[in-house]
Amino acid sequence: MSFNDTGLDVTDGVTSNGRWGVESAGIDWEFSLDQGSSWTRGSGASFAVTGDGAKVIWVRARDDAGNKSEIVRVNCVLDTTPPAALGVAGQTEGFTNSLRLSGIEPGARWEYSLDEQRSWAPGQCSALGILGNNLSRIWLRQLDLAGNASGAQAFDLKSPTLVAHEASGNPLQPSVLTTGLQTYLIHGVVVRGDADYVTWNIPKGQKVLSVKLVQYVSEDAIAFYALQRNKVFDAGIDVSRMLVYGHMGPSDLGRNVLANVPKSQLGEGAMTLWFQQTGPLPTQYAIEVVLAPAD
Repeated sequence: MSFNDTGLDVTDGVTSNGRWGVESAGIDWEFSLDQGSSWTRGSGASFAVTGDGAKVIWVRARDDAGNKSEIVRVNCVLDTTPPAALGVAGQTEGFTNSLRLSGIEPGARWEYSLDEQRSWAPGQCSALGILGNNLSRIWLRQLDLAGNASGAQAFDLKSPTLVAHEASGNPLQPSVLTTGLQTYLIHGVVVRGDADYVTWNIPKGQKVLSVKLVQYVSEDAIAFYALQRNKVFDAGIDVSRMLVYGHMGPSDLGRNVLANVPKSQLGEGAMTLWFQQTGPLPTQYAIEVVLAPAD
């Protein structure tokens, strides 16, 4: 007997799908939802359980002579009810806009979308820090323990209460991303001669978990990025002083560029991003930075 655990943790027994599969190998079977007080003859290879809440499910095989197998017992929680939509409040500190989220259910997670809900990325904690001048709208939703999605909320990043900031083109005076959260988006538009430099500080007890390209819109499929462990980008073109560097484009979406960097280099201190398009075609980009507690 099996069921599709749709939840955020596929071992927690919480699901939004009440369809249970039965491998009967042609043998007659029956199931009980009241711990054996009554039994229902099954047919085919599955049966449906309805009604949200905790379930105790028993299944056994039987033949025409009334012989019965041992009972297979499984507990689960069926939850088919979507959670409420998130509450979102924007505030600004320096050049960084923070979207503070409320109404997150216990055990749930929140997600954001930059492509009008075609794809979703998970966020950490209960806020999203944003610095840049490219994105105009972001969608936000939550997923509960069973995997049910709330209604999506569109948030206008061009709101007059927020700050649109074009990142600094000076490597010795990068724009400062105000930290204190765990999930950030750096976004902008670059073209030849207009690089973006952004710096952030990794607090004590924290580390950079990932740096990923999450949006790339351009006819030119190749841009350049580099990261330096410093509060400015003074490495110039000396790659030995860069933490990581290379090309970025559509094929790199979702790739963590720090995946192979030793953990010892990802902890407390400053880190500066250089993002550049060397060609004449404008490139819109968004880079996700996620911090997490140090190991």
